Amino acid sequence: MRVVIAEDLALLRDGLTRLLRDNGFDVVGAVEDAEALERAVRLERPDVAIVDIRLPPTFQDEGVRAAVRLRQSHPETAVLVVSQYVEHTYATELLSDGAGGVGYLLKDRISDVDDFVDAVRRVAQGGTALDPEVVAQLFSRRTAQGPLARLTPREREVLELMAEGRSNAGIASTLVLTVGAVEKHIANIFMKLRLPQTDTDHRRVLAVLAYLQS
Repeated sequence: MRVVIAEDLALLRDGLTRLLRDNGFDVVGAVEDAEALERAVRLERPDVAIVDIRLPPTFQDEGVRAAVRLRQSHPETAVLVVSQYVEHTYATELLSDGAGGVGYLLKDRISDVDDFVDAVRRVAQGGTALDPEVVAQLFSRRTAQGPLARLTPREREVLELMAEGRSNAGIASTLVLTVGAVEKHIANIFMKLRLPQTDTDHRRVLAVLAYLQS
């Protein structure tokens, strides 16, 4: 699995490179700014790009802007952005195309190697990975608004775990439910959020996007 890293701090960039290589990834590029990131993706065609939201020269939103451009120009490359803080506008923008292969993690999550490696693999394989802290803060602000008001408390719990990128089996284990019960809850979520099945959209991503935009 081929990876490009964009991180301006050399110590963290080198640490991520070693961590990923130690866990079987092929790091084909490790750069410090958005321009170099886009050039590396264009040349190397990686499976996933790991991108700091704030990159030189202004350290505002260069990283996430580059990530959004990559979603458009290189949809075959998954994008996992990392940030010091919860910034829900960026999470919404990354998910707005309704496709999978996207993640948003807080940098503190990198310290848990197993969780971080699992998130990178999941995103690279077309899934999603939203940091639990991101999900918790967004849900606490939005559960009484918009289409989420139609969901039961259990359905909101299931949607929260979907947002983190959990599989049906993972959700079942966390909530002590059968996989069949989880599937029924997810079907109800899709119905209440008016998300019909299509060949072009990733309904789990659209469900997460629905609460981010509500």
